[in-house]
Amino acid sequence: MKRIAVIPGDGIGKEVTAEGIKVLQHYLALRNLKEADLTHYPWGCEYYHEKGEMMPVDALDTLQSYDAILLGAVGYPGVPDHVSLRDLLLKIRQGFDQSVNLRPIKLLKGAPCPLKNKKPEDIDFVVIRENVEGEYSGDGHFENMDTEEATAYQTGVFTKKNTDRIMKYAFDLAQKRNKFNKVTSTTKSNALNYSMVFWDERFKSIAAQYPDIKTEVNHVDAISMYFIQRPETFDVVVASNLFGDIITDLGAALQGGLGFAASANLNIEGTYPSMFEPVHGSAPQIAGQQIANPMAMIWTVKMMLDHLYPELSHEVIVEALEEILVEEKHLTKDLGGHATTSEVGTAICNRLSTLVTLHLG
Repeated sequence: MKRIAVIPGDGIGKEVTAEGIKVLQHYLALRNLKEADLTHYPWGCEYYHEKGEMMPVDALDTLQSYDAILLGAVGYPGVPDHVSLRDLLLKIRQGFDQSVNLRPIKLLKGAPCPLKNKKPEDIDFVVIRENVEGEYSGDGHFENMDTEEATAYQTGVFTKKNTDRIMKYAFDLAQKRNKFNKVTSTTKSNALNYSMVFWDERFKSIAAQYPDIKTEVNHVDAISMYFIQRPETFDVVVASNLFGDIITDLGAALQGGLGFAASANLNIEGTYPSMFEPVHGSAPQIAGQQIANPMAMIWTVKMMLDHLYPELSHEVIVEALEEILVEEKHLTKDLGGHATTSEVGTAICNRLSTLVTLHLG
């Protein structure tokens, strides 16, 4: 039995998390696996309004014994974004050394794509984002804030340890995917003459250890253009914390919107639990209306299963998502449908019942 800490969080996080858990437990039963042991924690912005903190000071000690963490969303009006992000999400990522942020950029069959003449086989790549340092390290300071010389310093921190391991993970994944056997590095070394020059040097050094893998280096502004012009040429993309954050939202648009944006925050050494979260945010403007698209969360649950049960294939969950999309009978408002969040989750469970029986007997 896997022990999972559940943090539904804020806004639509609660609604999509409920559907993710529904699909998770149904799927485990279909596969004759033990039901997950779930513990819910009420942390987030509502907790902040009540307690003055996003989560307790000993939250990491509480979470450390779990096999995985499932996070719905954080953020709500009245709580500054830098508080809601840094005091929960980043504290967990950095505290548990979740060095890899894994974002699949894959256009599902039946999902809307804003690009003309692009099909599912044209948009199928992965972005590996460095997840614990870089521009999000939190280093910096203010000077002379009450004067005309007020200045803010934000320091990006890039270490050989973290830069090398994120790049090695990207190259290993390219070998495993066996698509183009290609890794693309995202840089901006023409302007960032320390951090990105260091990044480029480390990429060149790691690439030399993988002579069977092709490489490409793009500046972040150029790769944003290439995502639109030629998404079919990408396989594995590796990027720093900030650049990865930006280009993955662009990637989400290519795959039909944030309603499909799943992600994993991985502690690749296995010393701490990994955390899994859709990245659509808390969307407070639609919270409580049961119109949020739960597909990103359900895809996120599939990624969590990949992590918890790596010896098994869980692609049938993606297949179920695609069949629901193609059928068009159970879609939320953002996809032109009228189904509720809960109805979509139930429809996916029903489809899984058929597909698991079909594929696995």
